[in-house]
Amino acid sequence: MHDDAPMDHFTLGWLMASLGTRSFGMIMLLLGLVAMAPGVSIVAGLLLMIPAFQMIAGRPVVVFPRRIASRRLPTRRLAALVQRAVPALRFLEKMIHPRWPTPLAATKRLVGTVVVILNTAVVFAPIPLSNVVPALVIALIALAYLEEDGLLLAIALLAAAIVLAVAFVAVWEMMLGATWISTHW
Repeated sequence: MHDDAPMDHFTLGWLMASLGTRSFGMIMLLLGLVAMAPGVSIVAGLLLMIPAFQMIAGRPVVVFPRRIASRRLPTRRLAALVQRAVPALRFLEKMIHPRWPTPLAATKRLVGTVVVILNTAVVFAPIPLSNVVPALVIALIALAYLEEDGLLLAIALLAAAIVLAVAFVAVWEMMLGATWISTHW
């Protein structure tokens, strides 16, 4: 993909076409990593909703709205990103590889649904740095989905269930506390 990139600039549409069936995993991984950063987590979370809803709908590849897909980005930034990512991906591929084969078509809707639910925690949680854990789990799910590692996908989905359970308990306790305060005020 790096060698086939246009000289001056590329578009997100070109990138999606180049990635093909791997576009869901790669975009979710990149946006999940970006969503861990404070300040940009809301924007990354909102963009992450696009591929997640498309996974639920059963689309074969990610398709961004034309305005986003046609935006020109400098090729040198893609080259710099690839140069930094390749060593890390090589390291991760030693540990993450296809195990427990899972049919991607069958898990696509489940993965998309879990990503949407986790993403609501990334976008709507009002507590500073509360976006980091859900975004990390999204990145882990995306990595498992990208590498077709069923074992890692099962572990990531278990982690998602734990994160969602903790979030649910926190919201429930907050509501109970607000009710207690309002009755004793």
